[in-house]
Amino acid sequence: MKFLLCSALLVGFALSTNSQADDKTPPVLDFKMKSLSGKDVDLAKYKGKVLLVVNTASQCGATPQYEQLQGLFESYGPKGLEVIGVPCNQFGSQEPGSASDIKEFCTDNYNVTFDMLAKVDVNGENATPLYQYLTSKETNPESPGPVKWNFEKFLIGKDGKIIARFRTGVKPDDPKVVSAIESALK
Repeated sequence: MKFLLCSALLVGFALSTNSQADDKTPPVLDFKMKSLSGKDVDLAKYKGKVLLVVNTASQCGATPQYEQLQGLFESYGPKGLEVIGVPCNQFGSQEPGSASDIKEFCTDNYNVTFDMLAKVDVNGENATPLYQYLTSKETNPESPGPVKWNFEKFLIGKDGKIIARFRTGVKPDDPKVVSAIESALK
C-alpha cells in the first residue's frame, strides 16, 4: 500500500513538473471566456501575441473607436497584434443588445473582423475574472482600479504582462497607443 501511494505521488509530481515546464502560458492567458456566438474561448490561444483588450459598447459616444480598432487590427494583425472586443453594458446601459445584435452592429457598421467576446461585467462583484486581473493592483501596479467607461484599452505584451492602459479619451490611433503597440511587437 505504501509503495502504491509513493508511486502515485511520484507520478503526480512528474506530471505536474512536466506540465509546468511545458506550459509557460502567461497568467493573463489562463482565462476562459465565451465568444459572441457562445463558444468557449481559451485565451491561451493568443500565446506569443500582443493583445489590445477593449471593453466596448454600441451606443456610446466613443463607439466610432471600432473603426480605429479595426484599422489597428488590419495594420498590425499580420505582425502579431490581436484586438479583443469585450462588450459591456455597465456604463450608461450603452450595450443593451443581444450577442447577435452586437455582432450585426459591429459587422454592418464597422466591418469588425477582430475577435469579439460575449458581453460581461468589467467592474464589481460580477466582474469577469479577466477584468479582475487587468484592474488588480497586484497584476497592474502602474494603472490599477476599476474601468471608468467604455473603450478603455489594455495593452498586453507577448510575455503576458500589462504594458499600458489607455482610458476612453485616448483613441486607438493616438500616437501613444500606436507607439506602444509597435514597441511591443518588436
